[in-house]
Amino acid sequence: MADEAGLSAALLSQIENGRTDPSVTTLRKLAKVFDAELASLFHEPDAPAVHISRPGQRFRMVAPAGIVTYERVTPGRGDLEILHADLAPGDSSADVPWSHPSTECLYVLAGEVRLEVGDQVERVCAHEAVTFDSRQPHRYVNESDQTASILVVVTPPTP
Repeated sequence: MADEAGLSAALLSQIENGRTDPSVTTLRKLAKVFDAELASLFHEPDAPAVHISRPGQRFRMVAPAGIVTYERVTPGRGDLEILHADLAPGDSSADVPWSHPSTECLYVLAGEVRLEVGDQVERVCAHEAVTFDSRQPHRYVNESDQTASILVVVTPPTP
């Protein structure tokens, strides 16, 4: 499995034994090996009908340095996903633009980010939002010297 995913056997062992948490990039590679949607790894079949999301109690999708770490605001029901993240200066949502079969909306709460969607590049500032077909390769980058706070809404959730 390590070879198929392009990961080290040592990393897989650490994940299996709970000694490290996989990054979103690692999870994407593993989901591909299993021919599964990444969102299925986060599905909560017993999610409550009314879900209250509180800081410090949210599921976190941790990433390596320089890549954004997301907090999931919504439960994992599989219909809608809202993620919150703070991008430090220089952080991005991915090393390179990537795509997934969803509609995505980026809402910038504070700061500004560079949005790359296909061949288009947009600067999105605080209180602005942009919605796009996320089947187009895309990513977010904080090129400023201030932290940017964002909400990302994805439906259906396929991170």
